[in-house]
Amino acid sequence: MLKKSAANFAGLALALFFLFPTYWMITTALKPRGSTITSDYDLIPFSVTFTNFVTAWTKPGFLSSLGNSLLVTLTAVVAAIVIGITAAVAMSRFAFRGRKSFVLLMLVAQMAPFEALLIPMFLMMRDLQLYEHLSSLVLVYFAVTLPFCAWTLRGFVNGIPVELEEAAMVDGCGRWKAFQKVTLPLLGPGLVATSVFAFITAWNEFLFAKVLIRSQDRETLPVWLSGFQTAFGTDWGGAMAASVLFTVPALVFFLIVQRKMVAGVTAGAVKG
Repeated sequence: MLKKSAANFAGLALALFFLFPTYWMITTALKPRGSTITSDYDLIPFSVTFTNFVTAWTKPGFLSSLGNSLLVTLTAVVAAIVIGITAAVAMSRFAFRGRKSFVLLMLVAQMAPFEALLIPMFLMMRDLQLYEHLSSLVLVYFAVTLPFCAWTLRGFVNGIPVELEEAAMVDGCGRWKAFQKVTLPLLGPGLVATSVFAFITAWNEFLFAKVLIRSQDRETLPVWLSGFQTAFGTDWGGAMAASVLFTVPALVFFLIVQRKMVAGVTAGAVKG
């Protein structure tokens, strides 16, 4: 009983430790502008205002940046999931020459520092005349999330018995039909979990979006958020309110797919 209580207390303390930055962001967004930066931090704000949210919502470029982020992120993630699942099936089901090396290459690709790819990607997009185009971000995010999607989905495919596909093919289904009717529905939790992590990676990316896109009407939300810092100072209240607006859609999506995502992560950790 004592060990269980200690474990619960440690888990609660750890949860509060990681939740405090989010709590600080929300409380700062609700404070009046004059009280956001003070020597004494009020754990519970006594004066609440929604002026910062109005400032963030009406700041020029919010809706266009939101649309750009959704377009770039969803396009890259969908493409990475579609290509990644085909690569995962090939690595899991087909015995071809160099398969182990290809799987190892997928793992190595995930270990490459994100910043080390900045200059090569910039030169490549410039030579392809894609600089200042949203399609450059789509290609970059696709290239970054594809190895993760293929590697993770391979673990989920390995967890599905190949005998199920073989039984479907004995009943008259072709290989594609067996995959579509048997394997793909069972990959639902894995697809949800993989797409969520890929979405967060592309949604929060700042460095490539800052370098490859210079036009204000084409910038994404992470770059738009940096606009609250000017030569005259930083509007912390507006920045925190904008960060809350930036976080809410992802939080709602997490709550909707939470059960499937947890089941998918657990299943994918069984076999790899």
